[in-house]
This record gives sequence, C-alpha cells and structure tokens, in this order.
Amino acid sequence: MTTKTNKMTHYRWAICAMLFLATTVNYMDRQVLSLTWKDFISADFHWDDNDYGNITSIFSLFYAFISLFAGGFIDWMGTKKGYIWAIVVWSLGACLHAACGVVTMWITDIPSEEALRAVQAGSKLALIVSSISVYLFVACRIVLAMGEAGNFPAAIKVTAEYFPKKDRAYATSIFNAGASVGALAAPLTIPVLAKHLGWEMAFIIIGAIGFIWAGLWVFMYSKPSESKHVNPAELAYIESDKDHQEEEKEVASTSTEEIKLSLLECFKYRQTWAFITGKFMTDGVWWFFLFWAPAYFSELGYPSSSGMGQALIFVLYLIVTVLSIYGGYLPRLFVEKMGMNPYAGRMRAMLIFAFLPIFAMFAQPLAEVSPWLPCIIIGLAGAGHQAWSANLYSTIGDMFPKSAIATITGIGTMFGGLCSYAINKGAGVLFVFADEQGSAFRFLSAEGKPAGYMIVFCYCAVAYLIGWIIMKILVPKYKPITK
Repeated sequence: MTTKTNKMTHYRWAICAMLFLATTVNYMDRQVLSLTWKDFISADFHWDDNDYGNITSIFSLFYAFISLFAGGFIDWMGTKKGYIWAIVVWSLGACLHAACGVVTMWITDIPSEEALRAVQAGSKLALIVSSISVYLFVACRIVLAMGEAGNFPAAIKVTAEYFPKKDRAYATSIFNAGASVGALAAPLTIPVLAKHLGWEMAFIIIGAIGFIWAGLWVFMYSKPSESKHVNPAELAYIESDKDHQEEEKEVASTSTEEIKLSLLECFKYRQTWAFITGKFMTDGVWWFFLFWAPAYFSELGYPSSSGMGQALIFVLYLIVTVLSIYGGYLPRLFVEKMGMNPYAGRMRAMLIFAFLPIFAMFAQPLAEVSPWLPCIIIGLAGAGHQAWSANLYSTIGDMFPKSAIATITGIGTMFGGLCSYAINKGAGVLFVFADEQGSAFRFLSAEGKPAGYMIVFCYCAVAYLIGWIIMKILVPKYKPITK
C-alpha cells in the first residue's frame, strides 16, 4: 500500500497534451481562410489580393489589440472557465465563416451560388458582393481573434500551475509545438475538405474540433491540489519550487503568489519590458516564415500545388516540430547538471537558440544551389524560434506571481502581434517594390525580388541576438516581482 502511495502519477502530461491539441486547433482554425480563399472562395465573391489583404491585416491588428486584455480576462475568470470561453468563442468564429456566402446572397438578393459566381467581374454588383462579403469575413475574423488571443495566456498559466519551474520550458515547448503541427497539418487536410465537401464545410469541421476539446477540458482540468488524478507524490513534485531556499524566503517575507497586479502596474517593471522586447523583436520572424515560406518556394519554381512544393513545406515544419521540442529540455540540463537557477538556465538556452536564425541570411544565396538548402535553413531558424519562444514564455513564471502570468503573456502577445503585422505588411510592400525595380534594386549579392527576401532574411537572422541583449540589460539576473 505504501509503494502505491509513493509512486508518482503523471497527470500533468495529460494536461500538457490538451494544451498541445488546443494550440494545434488554434493554428488550423487560423489557416482555413489562407488555404481556401484563392482557389475556392475568391470565385464566389470576386475577391482580389487587396480584399484578402484587408481581411488578414484587420485580423492581425485586432488580435494584437485584444491580446492586451485577454490575459487579464484569463486571470480574472480562472484557468478552467477562461480557457473554455476562449476556445468556444474562436471555434464559433471559425464556424461562422461558413455562413458568409448565405448572408451575402440574402443581402444582395442573389438566389444561388451559381448566380453569385456568374456575376460579371468588374460590374457594380460584383463590387457590392465583394464589399459585403469582405465585411462579413472581417466580422468573423474579429470573433476568431477574440477567442484565439486567449490561447497562449491560458496555456502558459496552466503550465505554471502544473509544472515546477525547471520543467516549464520543456512543457511549453511541447504544447507550443502544436503551432508547427497545425501549420503542418493544415495544408494536408483543409484543401482536401474544401475540394470534396466545399469551403464552408472546411470551416465547420475544423472549427467543431474546438467544441470537442472544450467538452474534454470540463472533465479533465482542475487545479493540481484539487485534482483526483494527481496523487500526493506528483503534487509534491509540482510544488517542489517551494522547497528551494530562495522560494522559502520569498513566501515567508512577501507572499509572492498572493500579489495582485493591475494591467497598468505591470508596465512599471523591467521584467515586463524584457518579455515585451523578446516578443516584439522575434514574433514577426515566425509569422514571416509561416505566411511567406510557401510564396518563397513558389518564387523558386515550386508552388504549393506541386508535389515538390508540398514536400518542401512538409520537411520544413517537420524540422521545426521535432527540434523545437528538445529545445525546451535544454534549460533543465543547466538547472539540474550545472546548478543554475531556472531564469539563468533559460537565458543561457535562449542565447544558444538566438544563434540558429543567423543561418537565415544564407537562405537566399544557397537557393541557387538547391531549394532543399533554404528549406533546411528556414526549418532550423523556425525551430530556433519555437525553442526561444518556449523559454521566453517560461521567464514569466520565473519572475511574476501566478495571478499575473496570463496578463503579462497577453501584453507580450500584443506587442508580438504588432511586430508580426509590421513585418508581414512591410515585406509585401518591399517585395512589390523590389519586383518593379528589377535589377535596379540590389542588396548584397541579390537583385530584384530576391534582394527583398534577402533584406528580410537578414533581419530574421539578427533579431534574436538583439532581443536577447536588450533583455539581459533590462533583467541581468533572476529578480522575482515582490511589489
């Protein structure tokens, strides 16, 4: 009987698996539009690139804005209810996209989809259809953004509740890999659904997965101290940070875990600005790779509709998925083998990961040798980002009370979203300009549009090192918030 009592359960990893699934669904719901608009939706609503650009840019800006408040909402609602609200709202937003066609036909008094497609391109009616449908899709994207902005604040808060500090980066890297898996699974599933069942069903089927997740979360989640699936041995491991001498002093003198911080108070601390810096400098790099890698390979002569183009994207995200998970394990080695405190171990690991994206500056020159070389290089840079991101998120739990973790995550996510908007919008403008200038536009050894890619790749290469240096200046050593 004693042996059974002392044997540790591992329910925290079941919770981590749920976070992984939620993040995967989060990214798939976000990508349904990007994978269906060109080949399936634009013919119905007579969209051009500018219409699609307006929808995605408004989504990015609203996502960044709502992220500022999403973390505070999760902290206020609590992890269980807050996460359910987030995923139900974004799943509803995802499914609502399917109704845009019906509503557009009702408003314009067009009797059928065939009649909708038959509207003469360039006519006044086509312009009306295009405008109304864009407004409807924007409304759906806003609902989607409202819910999706809550995913990472909630997931980081759960990780802080279920894992000791030394394991948080590893757990975060696992659930954060859902972003890569979602990006990997989406091109393999969504176009197939749209082709055989219609683009509306693609939105509904992928969106419905979130409702199933919410049902499971109701029964699976409760705080570790209240969970019937967590035995005393596992609970003791989860709360093992309290055994550290530094933690004992904190609890005895300041009751750090009971500190409450308002949204405005969070901005008074250097630790907040260090996290903001890490997100603002680097999030745009990941989103650039996510949004522009297919277009880049298409420029090399391998469109995503070709077998070679699909293979390149698949291998790229396979590299990201596999390597990024192990990246989260590195700080644990520093903590356990070298005796570093969790924050110092995390910063050491982040410095190592900051060097991986440097190879991105060679992607464009080596593309002339083989498309597999930029594929591998971008994959390594993406893996470096995901490993960096997992550790960056975990620095919040190192220094902030649990009551403020989701709020701080939301603040950083907002600044990361602003950077993502700036880089991707700027990249589009740069590429158009470079293409128009042709050989007159040069950067290093490239000219024309390749020179534009070269500029962005160079930023991606140095962003992490610059971010790490600024973070280190702001918070040179472990310093928890004690108010």
